[in-house]
Amino acid sequence: MLSASDCPMLIMATKGNPGDNRSKSSLPSLLIVAALCCFFYVLGVWQRSGFGKGDSIALEITKKAEDCGILPKLEYETHHGNQSTSFDDPKQDVKEIEPCGEQYIDYTPCHDQMRAMTFPRENMNYRERHCPPDEEKLHCLIPAPKGYVTPFSWPKSRDYVPFANAPHKSLTVEKAVQNWVQYEGNVFRFPGGGTQFPNGADAYIDQLASVIPIENGTVRTALDTGCGVASWGAYLFKKNVLTMSFAPRDSHEAQVQFALERGVPAVIGVLGTIKLPYPSRAFDMAHCSRCLIPWGANDGLYMTEVDRVLRPGGYWVLSGPPINWRVNYQAWQRPKEELEEEQRKIEEIAELLCWEKKHEKGEIAIWRKRVNNEYCRERDSRVTLCESSNAANVWYKKMEACVTPYPETTNSDEVAGGGLKPFPDRLNTVPPRIASGSVPGLSVDSFKEDNKLWKKHVNSYKRVNKILDSGRYRNIMDMNAGLGSFAAALESPKLWVMNVVPIIAEQDTLGVVYERGLIGIYHDWCEAFSTYPRTYDLIHANRVFSLYKDKCSAEDILLEMDRILRPEGAVILRDHVDVLTQVKRIATGMRWNIKMVDHEDGPLIPEKVLFAVRKYWVVGDNNSTV
Repeated sequence: MLSASDCPMLIMATKGNPGDNRSKSSLPSLLIVAALCCFFYVLGVWQRSGFGKGDSIALEITKKAEDCGILPKLEYETHHGNQSTSFDDPKQDVKEIEPCGEQYIDYTPCHDQMRAMTFPRENMNYRERHCPPDEEKLHCLIPAPKGYVTPFSWPKSRDYVPFANAPHKSLTVEKAVQNWVQYEGNVFRFPGGGTQFPNGADAYIDQLASVIPIENGTVRTALDTGCGVASWGAYLFKKNVLTMSFAPRDSHEAQVQFALERGVPAVIGVLGTIKLPYPSRAFDMAHCSRCLIPWGANDGLYMTEVDRVLRPGGYWVLSGPPINWRVNYQAWQRPKEELEEEQRKIEEIAELLCWEKKHEKGEIAIWRKRVNNEYCRERDSRVTLCESSNAANVWYKKMEACVTPYPETTNSDEVAGGGLKPFPDRLNTVPPRIASGSVPGLSVDSFKEDNKLWKKHVNSYKRVNKILDSGRYRNIMDMNAGLGSFAAALESPKLWVMNVVPIIAEQDTLGVVYERGLIGIYHDWCEAFSTYPRTYDLIHANRVFSLYKDKCSAEDILLEMDRILRPEGAVILRDHVDVLTQVKRIATGMRWNIKMVDHEDGPLIPEKVLFAVRKYWVVGDNNSTV
């Protein structure tokens, strides 16, 4: 039977030999061949799609371009001169990068368990990021486990994860009575329970919504500290709330991996000694449900860090010990005097932070951060304000025993830093940080132009990858997010985008991303990202390799992209043609199917776009597979 791969042969056959006469009769033949090509392409997609070795529809994106001549071969060299860069000579032979051993299936370079044990346990330092030096970095491809399959589509993925994708049963035993996760046949089932919500996450969230305006778009971004398998964030999607969840890689094996397999945003992280990788005034709500964080320790350092990332008017939810200790101290098997002192410290620190206690019932307590400094003029003399110039400098910076100051306001009703419209209106409204001129080099006009430009870019992507917003790609990463306009153009309940702002970016725009009702994180792409392998369905990178060309190896960045990308996941790279030519040479040796295309405005634009699909292969597969 003919297949899509036969199309080039058919098309070539119609061209005839050099001595053939051309006539009008060749036109019907061409049309027939083209029709056959498209028919067998569609038939091939239908035959190969489904729940098996992965979603082969993704692979067809590049095959469609290659096989049926939809995207012609591009002669980049004829349009542009050479530009000197630190990348290798593209004329060198392609180096085939070998697969890593089976022991690296779940390798997390900056959260390696063996390396972690060499660091101090005090204040959870050993659970923080500790990346390998260059000489210890792996230069191989992380394999998928045997039997790996494409995750279920959302919302089914919220409740079911294929066992083969994360074959770790320990949580089903450790948390059996708490309804976290259950093993059923060849899948894990997540009932939506949790230690603090035995009646399910929906009922728990409804309790919170009786105090916090979760329903109307006022609360859009949330932070879940010590998230477990992220059921709180998973069920908040029903309320159109986007939650950044984090938990350490510790004895609760694979909890963040489970979260991402479920299609829920999460990173490996901990409140330890360094600042969280988020901007000040980012989240509308922060949450801890029996997260085991010692909130009263270190003079309230962890609560002070939550205060930093919480927006003026934002909410902090604490459920579980020590709240309601009078009733539960025996069930918790802890001395009531110890629990009483723990809550007393939390209440004292909340007062020093100028938080207003809004609610306490059962084991749930809720505080609200004041909307501006007018209510905090008479702060206790024990409170030290941080220098505002250091507010954005958080990467590997130690937490400080000081309170982040509010932006200035002119009256008691004004929200410090600017009020936000309810979501989704805030997505395309000019963010307050731009309207106020707080981000150097950005203006209202430049924001609007950026928004318009990325709508155009995304539309052009969809012409190549027609399933971009179909729900096939749930977990999406933008490696150089800028103002978040790529994510804004894609906004859909079918997907979410992790907007990464590199720490060497010319402008710190992550605060703007959050003001749009999106989520993101600071990161340095010379290091590994804080996630498990195979956790993203699609990775987008705009000029990342140009940004890092004098900072670190392009091969290291590509290997990290490959590590966190699912089998048959997609990649979209936008950069200068000379840079992408170097990238393509490296990626060709990484079991990726690749196609480079012109800028949507034509071949004379030096910026090009590289589309790729990671081939499906698992541990033990020694040869490239399609």
